[in-house]
Amino acid sequence: MRLRRNTKAPAPDPNVLLPPEGVPLHLSVAGMGARFGAQITDILITVIGAIALVVLLAVMNLTSPQTLWAISALLFFIIRIPYYVLTELAWNGQTIGKRMLKIKVVSRDGLSLSAHALVVRNLMKEAEIFLPGTLLLTLDTASPVASLIALGWIVGTIMVPLLNKRRQRLGDMIAGTYVIDLPTPILLKDLAQSVPKPVKDKFVFLSHQLDHYGALELQTLEDLLRAQENRPSMQTNARNKATLDSVIEKIRNKISYAEKVEPADSVAFLRAFYNAQRAHLEQKQLFGERRQDKFHADQTTKD
Repeated sequence: MRLRRNTKAPAPDPNVLLPPEGVPLHLSVAGMGARFGAQITDILITVIGAIALVVLLAVMNLTSPQTLWAISALLFFIIRIPYYVLTELAWNGQTIGKRMLKIKVVSRDGLSLSAHALVVRNLMKEAEIFLPGTLLLTLDTASPVASLIALGWIVGTIMVPLLNKRRQRLGDMIAGTYVIDLPTPILLKDLAQSVPKPVKDKFVFLSHQLDHYGALELQTLEDLLRAQENRPSMQTNARNKATLDSVIEKIRNKISYAEKVEPADSVAFLRAFYNAQRAHLEQKQLFGERRQDKFHADQTTKD
């Protein structure tokens, strides 16, 4: 029996955002708990704003006690849509509640958030959040049909974000957005501070030797050293040793470093060179000279 070949493409990872530049970004989809907490915070802020305006109107005798409830509901409606749209526009996808809960709205295609998308997703919030909330208060056993319809609407709006991987509600689907957790910045250990003094003294590099490389090569070397540090098992790997030897030989030939580097000192040599190269470049920046890469001198000569 001939087996059918499975040609179905794998489902895209919901936590990966692919911007137009083509470099995938790993951003966690925000959980329902964080979104709910942010929503409650924003609702409280708009309610407090509406109450403050009502109190002001009452103090100024611009409304009667009989109309306070209706005016409060109207002000709450008038305030909340501009609040959501303007804060998300001003803070790049965040309201006050989202800032407190460390989440934000992003565009599904990786482009900047447009005013149109933010208006659409927040207008739809009226049908997805505030209308079900109002219907919840009107459930009554005396009118079972109306209550069942209202209950169905409430359950439907809750189920939509629960049934898709990016937790998008209807407004997000229409606007092409979803909500992510803000990535936590992590400061890596400074490699220059972790070089022991014996290593610094063992390998000495002169200024003209350090002139051969720039910031781009320094960054590449830092990536290599961090990989060695994060995965100690690599240092016993034959292929990794060959890579280190190759890098060291290229550096030695480039800078005319005469002394031979023993295999046991491979990582120590690279760390010492990184430390010296970094100090050299930082000193040049301090005095107003900056080298982008190793081609800097050639370009200057051509000019």
